[in-house]
Formats: sequence, C-alpha cells, structure tokens
Amino acid sequence: MTTAPQDVQNGRASEFGPTGSDFSWKSLDGLTLYGRQWVPQPLSEDTRNEKVLPVLCLPGLSRNTRDFNDIAQLLRSRGHRVIALDYRGRGKSDWDPDWRNYALTVEEKDIDAAIEMLDLERFALLGTSRGGLHALTMGLRYPATRMAAVIFNDIGPHIEMRAIHRIAATLGRKMSYSSFDDLASGLKHLLGHQFPGFGADDWLRLARQLGSDRDGLVVLDYDPALAHQFASLDDAAPAPDLWPLYEKLTDRPVLVLRGEHSDLLSPQTCQRMVESHPNAHSRTVAGQGHAPVLWDPETQEAIAEFLIDH
Repeated sequence: MTTAPQDVQNGRASEFGPTGSDFSWKSLDGLTLYGRQWVPQPLSEDTRNEKVLPVLCLPGLSRNTRDFNDIAQLLRSRGHRVIALDYRGRGKSDWDPDWRNYALTVEEKDIDAAIEMLDLERFALLGTSRGGLHALTMGLRYPATRMAAVIFNDIGPHIEMRAIHRIAATLGRKMSYSSFDDLASGLKHLLGHQFPGFGADDWLRLARQLGSDRDGLVVLDYDPALAHQFASLDDAAPAPDLWPLYEKLTDRPVLVLRGEHSDLLSPQTCQRMVESHPNAHSRTVAGQGHAPVLWDPETQEAIAEFLIDH
C-alpha cells in the first residue's frame, strides 16, 4: 500500500509555492489520501482574491493531480485558489485493500471529506472524465450557492460504451516501464489515434504525468486492481441514463470541453448538453481526444474566461 508523504500532516499543507503544495486528509475508513493546492497570486484592490472562486479539480479514472499542474499555474495567476485531489488508489493516496471500494459512491465520501477539511464554502469544479461523473452526482449534494460552476472535461450524461471497452482493455495490464521514454512510446501506441498531433516531447510530457520513477523503473501511478471494476462489463447492457443528474445543474453555469477525436463524449451528447441547459457553453479542443490534456493556451484561456464573475 502506498502512503502520502510522511512530512504532510492531515489537513495541513507542506511548503506553499508556485508549483503547489501537498496536503493529506483521512477517509472515513482510515486511508490517507493526497491532494495538491496552489495558492493564488495577490490581486489588486479592484479584484480582491476573496471575490475569485476556488477551483476544485477532479481527475480521470486512473489519473492524478499532476494532470492539473499547467492549468493551475494560469488560474492561480488570475487569483484562483486551485485544489486537485488524488482518489484512493491513485497518485500518492493509499491503495485500498478491497478493490470494490474503487467506486464512485465511496470516492464521493472521500471528496466530501476533503471539501470539509479544506473549508470550501463556495467553489467551481473542473472534472476530467471520472471527475465529471462526480460533478453530476455532486449536484445533488451541493447547491449552486456552494458548487457555483462546473467544467466538464470530455465527459457528459451519456458515455459511449466503446470507449469504456477500449479503456478496460488496457487498464492495469502493463504497469511498469524501463524508462519515461519507454512509457511515452507505449502511450503513443495506445493513444496515437486520439492525439494525432502529439510529437515526441508531448508523449514524454504525458508520460511524466502518468508515471513515477521507482527503484529504477517507471511505474504508472494507480492501483492495477482498478481493472476489476470492469471485469463484468456487459456488451448488451445499456449505458446508464445520467441526464436527470445533469438537469440538476441547470441552475449554475456549465462549460463542456470536448476533444475533437474523443470516442467517449460524442458531438451529439455535447450538443444536447448545451441545448438543454440555459447557461451552458461548449468548446472543442482541436487535435485531441479523450481526454484533453489542458496544456494549450486557448483551452486554458477559455476556462479562465468562463470562471470570471461566477
């Protein structure tokens, strides 16, 4: 079982700086979970930081807080406090001895505990893939006065099951690589059709977000037992209907990001999300698939502009 850094006390951040600071908190069942926080740069008297929404970032299924390093730098420069969480079994958070706890219903309790510990009275949520699924259910627990705006990064109320099968086919299968270059090569082989414009430097950059150097090997930063969640996928089973959850978010602004080559969020679903919501907007991230990496200045600026006045 992995653990959070020993020098991080529960509910307390270690050294703050422009690259962020680690913090940890305890789950209800005793796991030590990890997050990262970026403090805002001071603003002028006309745009005091107290008026700027904190942004809570939730990653994808097997991803970690490093996915938000770049967008966090821009947002903190605009006065936002930015927080990203590692789910149990991902990043630096403890692995759960029971893989059945790698479930949305368990993770939501971990998220709620972090929100309480961080004293987030009002915030915007940026959810990539699985993080967006959490945003849908959080609409039932957090009114617009609390969760004031939502950004969906390549996820919506309807999920294309072929994408789930694609992800399930590789999740937990190969966890270690000889080097970051080796991992980058593997990612290109698996995801090249999703990110056709990526060059060698981009794949290496992504590899460094997904893996860590451990005892001479580069290891993906998640518990391979996550794969058990997909062991019983039924091709004939219909995709869950999450549109009623999305309707609960019509009282707050929504931004939908969709990768141009995404196989998980279809153009039709994205269009319906905008048309069925009185204050929803969408943006296509050119040249990328599932899920957009949030590196490009245009997407970052779209996120920052969306957050103004919310």
